[in-house]
Amino acid sequence: MKFKAAIVGLALLASAGVARAEEPVSIGTFEDWEAFTYHAEGGLVCYVFSAPKATESDKKISKRDPVYFLVTNFQARKIKGQVSTIIGYPFKESSLVALVVDDKPFDLYTNGDTAWASAAEDEAAIVKAMKTAKELSIIGTSWKGTETTDSYSLKGFVKALEKIDATCK
Repeated sequence: MKFKAAIVGLALLASAGVARAEEPVSIGTFEDWEAFTYHAEGGLVCYVFSAPKATESDKKISKRDPVYFLVTNFQARKIKGQVSTIIGYPFKESSLVALVVDDKPFDLYTNGDTAWASAAEDEAAIVKAMKTAKELSIIGTSWKGTETTDSYSLKGFVKALEKIDATCK
């Protein structure tokens, strides 16, 4: 899991434009979710992440990097509950990603191999929905036109989120 954490941490650093950060450190595993923290320029960053339990595709996938769903707190920026996914392939340019939490749909905007909620209000609604749901799905389209559906368990999400919220106040 440490290798996965390093990959996720590096992706977070790249997407946040953060320089000179330390290696992520696990602060707990909570069923299907793991919580991490690291110090970056300006303060502490805490995140929870999970990998999909199942993936479906409308075409054969020849190459795909690891896939994760994250919720991140950036202490210095006073950002709490930033929702994102690292999909493992470049998304189709200017596409939206469907995020479904149980039966509640949300849209994420894309950039490269990552997708985010468009506003803090959307992130808050997504995190709130995740707290009471059992699963979430991400439906995205690659730059080659392949549609994938990644399904995640939310077992342990609330405890993992509580851990980063307490650590990254």
